[in-house]
Amino acid sequence: MAFGKLYMREGNPRSVILLALAKANKLDIEVVDLPVEKASSADYQKLNKLGKIPTFEGEDGYVLTECIAIAIYLTSQNEKTSLLGKTKKDYATILQWLSYANSELLPSLAGWFRPLKGMDPYNKKNVEDAKARALKTIGCLEQHLLVNTYLVGERLTLADLFTAIMMQRGFANVLDKKWREENPNTTRWYDTVYNQSILADVAAPFEFIETAPENKPPANMQQSKKEPKKEAKKEAPAKKAKEVDEEEDEAPAAPKAKHPLEALGKPTFALDDWKRTYSNEETREVALPWFWENTKFDEYSIWRVNYKYNDELTMTFMTANLIGGFFARLEGSRKYIFGAASVYGVTNDSIVRGAFVIRGQEALPAFDVAPDYESYEFTKLDPTKAEDKTFVDDMWAWDKPIEVEGKKYEWADGKVFK
Repeated sequence: MAFGKLYMREGNPRSVILLALAKANKLDIEVVDLPVEKASSADYQKLNKLGKIPTFEGEDGYVLTECIAIAIYLTSQNEKTSLLGKTKKDYATILQWLSYANSELLPSLAGWFRPLKGMDPYNKKNVEDAKARALKTIGCLEQHLLVNTYLVGERLTLADLFTAIMMQRGFANVLDKKWREENPNTTRWYDTVYNQSILADVAAPFEFIETAPENKPPANMQQSKKEPKKEAKKEAPAKKAKEVDEEEDEAPAAPKAKHPLEALGKPTFALDDWKRTYSNEETREVALPWFWENTKFDEYSIWRVNYKYNDELTMTFMTANLIGGFFARLEGSRKYIFGAASVYGVTNDSIVRGAFVIRGQEALPAFDVAPDYESYEFTKLDPTKAEDKTFVDDMWAWDKPIEVEGKKYEWADGKVFK
């Protein structure tokens, strides 16, 4: 009898890792290859209301979505497995790396190589930004692997397998020979992990690209620009039908609902003016005085943001990635928000603090676009109080430590959302 069904898409990295784990644990899994157009069907959305893949449906009717949750469940079917670590700390650190790979690593790599291959619309600036994010993200991996053979402990775990699969298309498409020579630790680790039989038996063939493609429109896009406009119009419907996002696990999105803050109407203060000022001027000397002088606080409000689970934080660069992931999920509110959050302290003794200015007088409409907003505490500040203004200045200037319960924490790293 089959253990269950796995709804997936062939070649999708979030699906491939699950096939590897099922095979390694000798689980009889029925694979259902789900075309993107069927993911929005009523039948499938009874299993996964978001219409995403992968989804697991057990023989007993148990349904599980989200690739990390499914990976943990499949791995745990072997009670003697070493892939989930030896201790509770090992297990928590494995989860940390899975989140890093799924939320930070894979999206940034996809944003770099997909437009260059004609899989997504090409925009030079977007590709440059994605490349910069990807290289910074992988830099954390390179630093960790300088003194560690594996991601967690001294032996292979789910963290290694999962992260290696998420990097496969990066090595095959953009992480070329020059990059590999400059990042020997990540390359050594990837070579070791990807060639383990647990992955090699189900994943795409091991492949390294020699020279990364230039940041320019792919050949098919350049050709389309040379064709007469009439022909371009004829080709458009066919192209649209083929645009399948292999890195994203969802059906074509329905028309977006209006953001609730649109109901407030157009403000007289343009938040983009502040964002440009912050980006282009000296923070303490010019930008912050400009902010307090020009912002209309009947249209905008300022907020302190505290992370609720500071006792669970470990390495500071991982915490910075956590902040970056939260910011990425705030994308739907970008036009209504500006803010910065930082990690203060050192590894295994750090906290997260930040400050935001948002459209309106309530925090929830701006922040609930991010599924993890409940991990943060939002406190409204008073722009007429000197201590609240000082807090905002410090959060946005990044040049002073903070003091919490009598203990001083130095600034370690930060992210700006603008």
